[in-house]
Amino acid sequence: MQGTRRNRWTGLAYVAPALVFVLVFTVYPLGRMIWMSLHEWSLIAEPHFIGLDNFRRAFGDEQFWTSFRFTLEYTVLITPVLIVGGYLLALLTAPPSRVRAVTRTVIFVPVVIGLGVSSLLWYWLFSTNFGVINRILLDLGVIDRPVLWLGVDAGTSNFAISTSVVWKVIGFGMILFVGAIQAIPTEITESSLVDGAGYRQRLTRVVLPLTMRTVLLVTLLSVIGSLLAFDQFYIMTAGQPQNETATSVFFVYLNSFPYLRLGYGAALSLILAVTILAFTIVQLVLTRRSES
Repeated sequence: MQGTRRNRWTGLAYVAPALVFVLVFTVYPLGRMIWMSLHEWSLIAEPHFIGLDNFRRAFGDEQFWTSFRFTLEYTVLITPVLIVGGYLLALLTAPPSRVRAVTRTVIFVPVVIGLGVSSLLWYWLFSTNFGVINRILLDLGVIDRPVLWLGVDAGTSNFAISTSVVWKVIGFGMILFVGAIQAIPTEITESSLVDGAGYRQRLTRVVLPLTMRTVLLVTLLSVIGSLLAFDQFYIMTAGQPQNETATSVFFVYLNSFPYLRLGYGAALSLILAVTILAFTIVQLVLTRRSES
Protein backbone atom coordinates (compact mmCIF):
# COMPACT_ATOMS: atom_id res chain seq x y z
CA MET A 1 0.00 0.00 0.00
CA GLN A 2 2.80 2.38 0.92
CA GLY A 3 4.63 1.43 -2.28
CA THR A 4 1.58 2.27 -4.38
CA ARG A 5 1.17 5.61 -2.63
CA ARG A 6 4.87 6.36 -3.08
CA ASN A 7 4.64 5.54 -6.79
CA ARG A 8 1.63 7.81 -7.10
CA TRP A 9 3.48 10.75 -5.54
CA THR A 10 6.54 10.00 -7.66
CA GLY A 11 4.45 10.07 -10.84
CA LEU A 12 2.82 13.32 -9.72
CA ALA A 13 6.25 14.84 -9.12
CA TYR A 14 7.29 13.94 -12.67
CA VAL A 15 4.24 15.52 -14.30
CA ALA A 16 4.11 18.53 -11.95
CA PRO A 17 6.43 20.79 -14.06
CA ALA A 18 4.41 20.14 -17.22
CA LEU A 19 1.16 20.61 -15.30
CA VAL A 20 2.34 23.94 -13.89
CA PHE A 21 3.46 25.04 -17.35
CA VAL A 22 0.02 24.24 -18.82
CA LEU A 23 -1.80 25.98 -15.99
CA VAL A 24 0.33 29.12 -16.18
CA PHE A 25 0.68 29.49 -19.94
CA THR A 26 -2.57 27.92 -21.22
CA VAL A 27 -5.35 27.62 -18.66
CA TYR A 28 -4.82 30.96 -16.92
CA PRO A 29 -4.47 33.04 -20.15
CA LEU A 30 -7.57 31.34 -21.57
CA GLY A 31 -9.58 32.07 -18.44
CA ARG A 32 -8.29 35.62 -18.41
CA MET A 33 -9.31 36.11 -22.03
CA ILE A 34 -12.82 34.81 -21.34
CA TRP A 35 -13.08 37.21 -18.39
CA MET A 36 -11.85 40.12 -20.53
CA SER A 37 -14.39 39.31 -23.27
CA LEU A 38 -17.19 40.00 -20.79
CA HIS A 39 -15.92 43.52 -20.07
CA GLU A 40 -15.43 46.79 -21.85
CA TRP A 41 -11.69 46.73 -21.30
CA SER A 42 -9.36 49.49 -22.39
CA LEU A 43 -5.70 50.14 -21.72
CA ILE A 44 -6.48 53.69 -20.59
CA ALA A 45 -9.63 53.21 -18.49
CA GLU A 46 -11.00 50.97 -15.79
CA PRO A 47 -12.81 47.87 -17.17
CA HIS A 48 -16.48 47.37 -16.42
CA PHE A 49 -18.68 44.34 -16.87
CA ILE A 50 -20.98 44.32 -19.93
CA GLY A 51 -21.83 40.60 -20.21
CA LEU A 52 -22.22 39.29 -23.75
CA ASP A 53 -22.37 42.70 -25.43
CA ASN A 54 -18.97 42.20 -27.06
CA PHE A 55 -20.17 38.99 -28.70
CA ARG A 56 -23.40 40.62 -29.90
CA ARG A 57 -21.34 43.40 -31.38
CA ALA A 58 -18.98 40.91 -33.05
CA PHE A 59 -21.79 39.01 -34.76
CA GLY A 60 -23.08 42.27 -36.20
CA ASP A 61 -19.67 43.66 -37.17
CA GLU A 62 -19.49 43.64 -40.96
CA GLN A 63 -15.77 44.41 -40.98
CA PHE A 64 -15.01 41.38 -38.82
CA TRP A 65 -16.98 39.04 -41.05
CA THR A 66 -15.33 40.58 -44.12
CA SER A 67 -11.93 39.77 -42.64
CA PHE A 68 -13.19 36.31 -41.67
CA ARG A 69 -14.39 35.63 -45.23
CA PHE A 70 -11.04 36.79 -46.59
CA THR A 71 -9.27 34.46 -44.18
CA LEU A 72 -11.43 31.55 -45.35
CA GLU A 73 -10.72 32.41 -48.99
CA TYR A 74 -6.99 32.51 -48.25
CA THR A 75 -7.24 29.16 -46.44
CA VAL A 76 -9.16 27.53 -49.29
CA LEU A 77 -6.64 28.90 -51.79
CA ILE A 78 -3.42 27.90 -50.08
CA THR A 79 -4.28 24.61 -48.35
CA PRO A 80 -4.66 22.47 -51.52
CA VAL A 81 -1.42 23.92 -52.89
CA LEU A 82 0.46 22.96 -49.73
CA ILE A 83 -1.05 19.47 -49.59
CA VAL A 84 -0.74 18.55 -53.26
CA GLY A 85 2.61 20.29 -53.72
CA GLY A 86 4.08 18.75 -50.57
CA TYR A 87 2.88 15.29 -51.57
CA LEU A 88 4.29 15.56 -55.09
CA LEU A 89 7.63 16.72 -53.73
CA ALA A 90 7.59 13.79 -51.29
CA LEU A 91 6.95 11.35 -54.15
CA LEU A 92 9.89 12.84 -56.05
CA THR A 93 12.31 12.79 -53.12
CA ALA A 94 11.25 9.59 -51.33
CA PRO A 95 12.87 7.08 -53.74
CA PRO A 96 16.63 6.52 -53.23
CA SER A 97 18.84 8.72 -55.39
CA ARG A 98 22.19 10.48 -55.21
CA VAL A 99 20.64 13.95 -55.03
CA ARG A 100 17.82 13.04 -52.64
CA ALA A 101 19.46 14.52 -49.54
CA VAL A 102 20.39 17.73 -51.37
CA THR A 103 16.90 18.14 -52.83
CA ARG A 104 15.20 17.64 -49.47
CA THR A 105 17.57 20.08 -47.80
CA VAL A 106 16.99 22.80 -50.39
CA ILE A 107 13.21 22.46 -50.09
CA PHE A 108 13.22 22.22 -46.31
CA VAL A 109 15.61 25.11 -45.55
CA PRO A 110 12.90 27.82 -45.81
CA VAL A 111 10.95 26.06 -43.03
CA VAL A 112 13.61 26.95 -40.45
CA ILE A 113 13.55 30.63 -41.45
CA GLY A 114 11.30 32.78 -39.29
CA LEU A 115 8.02 33.83 -40.87
CA GLY A 116 8.80 37.49 -40.23
CA VAL A 117 12.18 37.22 -41.98
CA SER A 118 10.61 35.30 -44.85
CA SER A 119 7.88 37.94 -45.25
CA LEU A 120 10.46 40.75 -45.31
CA LEU A 121 12.45 38.86 -47.95
CA TRP A 122 9.43 38.45 -50.21
CA TYR A 123 8.33 42.02 -49.55
CA TRP A 124 11.63 43.08 -51.11
CA LEU A 125 11.34 40.56 -53.96
CA PHE A 126 7.85 41.87 -54.83
CA SER A 127 8.87 45.53 -54.51
CA THR A 128 7.49 47.59 -57.38
CA ASN A 129 10.60 49.56 -58.24
CA PHE A 130 13.43 47.52 -56.76
CA GLY A 131 12.05 43.98 -56.66
CA VAL A 132 13.85 41.14 -58.40
CA ILE A 133 10.59 39.60 -59.65
CA ASN A 134 9.56 42.69 -61.60
CA ARG A 135 13.10 43.01 -62.96
CA ILE A 136 13.10 39.42 -64.25
CA LEU A 137 9.63 39.76 -65.80
CA LEU A 138 10.65 43.01 -67.51
CA ASP A 139 13.84 41.47 -68.88
CA LEU A 140 11.91 38.48 -70.23
CA GLY A 141 9.31 40.72 -71.85
CA VAL A 142 6.45 39.22 -69.88
CA ILE A 143 5.41 42.67 -68.65
CA ASP A 144 6.04 46.11 -70.10
CA ARG A 145 5.93 48.02 -66.80
CA PRO A 146 6.43 47.16 -63.12
CA VAL A 147 3.52 45.39 -61.44
CA LEU A 148 2.14 46.78 -58.19
CA TRP A 149 2.12 43.47 -56.35
CA LEU A 150 1.39 44.60 -52.81
CA GLY A 151 -1.18 46.91 -51.26
CA VAL A 152 -3.04 48.05 -54.39
CA ASP A 153 -5.18 45.09 -55.48
CA ALA A 154 -6.41 42.46 -53.00
CA GLY A 155 -6.18 39.63 -55.54
CA THR A 156 -2.61 40.44 -56.56
CA SER A 157 -1.56 40.94 -52.95
CA ASN A 158 -3.11 37.62 -51.93
CA PHE A 159 -1.25 35.86 -54.75
CA ALA A 160 2.07 37.40 -53.71
CA ILE A 161 1.59 36.53 -50.05
CA SER A 162 0.44 33.00 -50.88
CA THR A 163 3.57 32.51 -52.98
CA SER A 164 5.77 33.54 -50.07
CA VAL A 165 3.93 31.21 -47.67
CA VAL A 166 4.13 28.23 -50.05
CA TRP A 167 7.88 28.75 -50.40
CA LYS A 168 8.20 28.98 -46.62
CA VAL A 169 5.94 26.08 -45.53
CA ILE A 170 5.74 23.46 -48.27
CA GLY A 171 8.92 21.71 -47.12
CA PHE A 172 7.34 20.89 -43.76
CA GLY A 173 4.54 18.92 -45.37
CA MET A 174 7.01 17.27 -47.73
CA ILE A 175 9.08 15.90 -44.82
CA LEU A 176 5.98 14.51 -43.09
CA PHE A 177 4.82 12.87 -46.31
CA VAL A 178 8.27 11.40 -46.96
CA GLY A 179 8.24 9.83 -43.51
CA ALA A 180 4.78 8.38 -44.07
CA ILE A 181 5.72 6.96 -47.49
CA GLN A 182 8.91 5.39 -46.22
CA ALA A 183 7.02 3.88 -43.27
CA ILE A 184 4.95 1.71 -45.63
CA PRO A 185 6.09 -1.91 -45.13
CA THR A 186 8.17 -3.19 -48.01
CA GLU A 187 6.15 -6.42 -48.00
CA ILE A 188 3.07 -4.49 -49.14
CA THR A 189 4.96 -2.73 -51.92
CA GLU A 190 6.57 -5.95 -53.09
CA SER A 191 3.21 -7.75 -53.06
CA SER A 192 1.68 -5.07 -55.28
CA LEU A 193 4.62 -5.43 -57.70
CA VAL A 194 4.18 -9.19 -57.80
CA ASP A 195 0.48 -8.70 -58.54
CA GLY A 196 1.44 -6.59 -61.55
CA ALA A 197 0.29 -3.21 -60.24
CA GLY A 198 1.63 -0.24 -62.16
CA TYR A 199 2.92 2.97 -60.62
CA ARG A 200 -0.48 4.69 -60.77
CA GLN A 201 -2.23 1.72 -59.20
CA ARG A 202 0.35 1.48 -56.42
CA LEU A 203 -0.03 5.18 -55.76
CA THR A 204 -3.85 5.19 -55.61
CA ARG A 205 -4.42 1.73 -54.08
CA VAL A 206 -1.44 1.41 -51.71
CA VAL A 207 0.56 4.58 -51.03
CA LEU A 208 -2.24 7.13 -50.77
CA PRO A 209 -4.56 5.06 -48.52
CA LEU A 210 -1.71 4.13 -46.18
CA THR A 211 -0.60 7.75 -45.87
CA MET A 212 -4.09 9.24 -45.54
CA ARG A 213 -3.65 9.85 -41.82
CA THR A 214 -0.62 12.04 -42.54
CA VAL A 215 -2.54 13.83 -45.29
CA LEU A 216 -5.29 14.67 -42.79
CA LEU A 217 -2.71 15.79 -40.23
CA VAL A 218 -0.97 18.12 -42.67
CA THR A 219 -4.37 19.44 -43.78
CA LEU A 220 -5.28 20.20 -40.17
CA LEU A 221 -1.98 21.99 -39.52
CA SER A 222 -2.26 23.95 -42.77
CA VAL A 223 -5.84 25.09 -42.09
CA ILE A 224 -5.06 26.13 -38.51
CA GLY A 225 -1.97 28.02 -39.65
CA SER A 226 -3.94 29.76 -42.40
CA LEU A 227 -6.81 30.74 -40.10
CA LEU A 228 -4.24 32.24 -37.71
CA ALA A 229 -2.31 34.05 -40.46
CA PHE A 230 -1.01 37.41 -39.32
CA ASP A 231 2.74 38.05 -39.76
CA GLN A 232 2.87 37.85 -43.55
CA PHE A 233 -0.15 40.13 -44.05
CA TYR A 234 0.98 42.62 -41.41
CA ILE A 235 4.47 42.89 -42.93
CA MET A 236 3.69 42.70 -46.64
CA THR A 237 0.43 44.67 -46.96
CA ALA A 238 -0.63 45.89 -43.47
CA GLY A 239 -4.18 45.05 -44.54
CA GLN A 240 -4.15 47.31 -47.59
CA PRO A 241 -5.90 48.24 -49.77
CA GLN A 242 -8.60 49.52 -47.39
CA ASN A 243 -8.29 46.48 -45.10
CA GLU A 244 -9.20 44.12 -47.95
CA THR A 245 -6.23 41.90 -47.03
CA ALA A 246 -6.87 42.08 -43.27
CA THR A 247 -7.17 38.58 -41.84
CA SER A 248 -9.21 37.70 -38.75
CA VAL A 249 -6.15 37.80 -36.48
CA PHE A 250 -5.09 41.12 -38.03
CA PHE A 251 -8.56 42.52 -37.23
CA VAL A 252 -8.25 41.22 -33.66
CA TYR A 253 -4.88 42.95 -33.38
CA LEU A 254 -6.28 46.25 -34.66
CA ASN A 255 -9.12 46.25 -32.14
CA SER A 256 -7.03 45.07 -29.22
CA PHE A 257 -4.06 47.44 -29.47
CA PRO A 258 -4.31 50.37 -31.93
CA TYR A 259 -8.02 50.86 -31.09
CA LEU A 260 -7.50 49.99 -27.37
CA ARG A 261 -10.51 47.64 -27.20
CA LEU A 262 -9.05 44.65 -25.37
CA GLY A 263 -12.43 43.26 -24.31
CA TYR A 264 -13.79 43.30 -27.83
CA GLY A 265 -10.55 41.82 -29.15
CA ALA A 266 -10.82 39.01 -26.59
CA ALA A 267 -14.36 38.25 -27.76
CA LEU A 268 -13.22 38.11 -31.39
CA SER A 269 -10.36 35.81 -30.38
CA LEU A 270 -12.78 33.43 -28.67
CA ILE A 271 -15.01 33.29 -31.76
CA LEU A 272 -11.97 32.46 -33.88
CA ALA A 273 -10.78 29.87 -31.33
CA VAL A 274 -14.18 28.13 -31.33
CA THR A 275 -14.12 28.04 -35.13
CA ILE A 276 -10.70 26.39 -35.14
CA LEU A 277 -11.81 23.96 -32.41
CA ALA A 278 -14.85 22.94 -34.47
CA PHE A 279 -12.70 22.28 -37.52
CA THR A 280 -10.24 20.30 -35.41
CA ILE A 281 -13.02 18.08 -34.08
CA VAL A 282 -14.29 17.42 -37.61
CA GLN A 283 -10.76 16.59 -38.72
CA LEU A 284 -10.27 14.16 -35.83
CA VAL A 285 -13.53 12.41 -36.70
CA LEU A 286 -12.41 12.07 -40.32
CA THR A 287 -9.05 10.72 -39.15
CA ARG A 288 -10.68 8.03 -37.04
CA ARG A 289 -12.95 7.05 -39.91
CA SER A 290 -9.98 6.78 -42.26
CA GLU A 291 -8.23 4.50 -39.77
CA SER A 292 -11.27 2.26 -39.43
